[in-house]
Amino acid sequence: MPSTTDEAEILSRLDEDLAGLDALELAAKTQSSRLARVWRATWPKLGAIAIFFGIWQLVVWSGWRPTYLLPPPSAVFRELGDMWSEGILQEAVLRTMRMAAIGYSLAVVLGTAIGLAVARIRVLRAAFGSLITGLQTMPSVAWVPWSILLFQLSDAAILFVTVIGTTPAVANGLISGSDQISPILLRAGRVLGARGLSAYRHVVLPASLPGFVGGLKQGWAFAWRSLMAGEIITVVAGKPNVGGLLNINRTLSNAEGVMAMMLVILVLGILVDSLLFGTLERAVARRWGLSGPVR
Repeated sequence: MPSTTDEAEILSRLDEDLAGLDALELAAKTQSSRLARVWRATWPKLGAIAIFFGIWQLVVWSGWRPTYLLPPPSAVFRELGDMWSEGILQEAVLRTMRMAAIGYSLAVVLGTAIGLAVARIRVLRAAFGSLITGLQTMPSVAWVPWSILLFQLSDAAILFVTVIGTTPAVANGLISGSDQISPILLRAGRVLGARGLSAYRHVVLPASLPGFVGGLKQGWAFAWRSLMAGEIITVVAGKPNVGGLLNINRTLSNAEGVMAMMLVILVLGILVDSLLFGTLERAVARRWGLSGPVR
């Protein structure tokens, strides 16, 4: 019979061989999984795009509406190409995205401050919790007339609508995330000396982050809708933007231009949501050991 020493040597060699095989298998799996992840993330989007344009073309061919009211995708893309060659599309997109970045950033700062105050202070929660939710349910377009009275036809009027339409969603996201914090974490923070602002910085805000990210994502949706409502109604002379071009083409009864700008609005919203908030959600999910979005 083999001695104990021989058995130990055999087991050691076997472990080394298995470790080497595991390393090779893991490397191959890692390489293939990256390609698989890219393909899994790409083909559903490509399929959805193909289905969308296919249905659009079929509806056009059905003759449900004349082509001057419901143009085919090819006519809309030609219109986009004309706008691009003239340079007006790039200028409008840059102006709109700049306004979106400024308005959303201001709303995040205000919403975070309001959410932190209301989330952990009972008196403020009782006083303003329902008000914040009520403001979030108000349609963005309802703020536009008052905004025009306050700021006239200007970029400030559009910015006001964007900020006030977004802030409640961000605040509610942080409040919701704070409500899901385990009481054990709060007690542990107090035991370790995290009180006052220190508790917000080291316990409340980090623990609320998964829910807060959801609020930030929802806030972007509100910001984008509010911005479009402001731009469509508040047309500023000499300052083209995406919503303004949409309204101008509607005034001219140019269906190709209207649908072209609708496509631009849709694509910009999807890109920001996918590239910015999709990446942020996955990072937070990995950091907090959550399942994260389905990929």
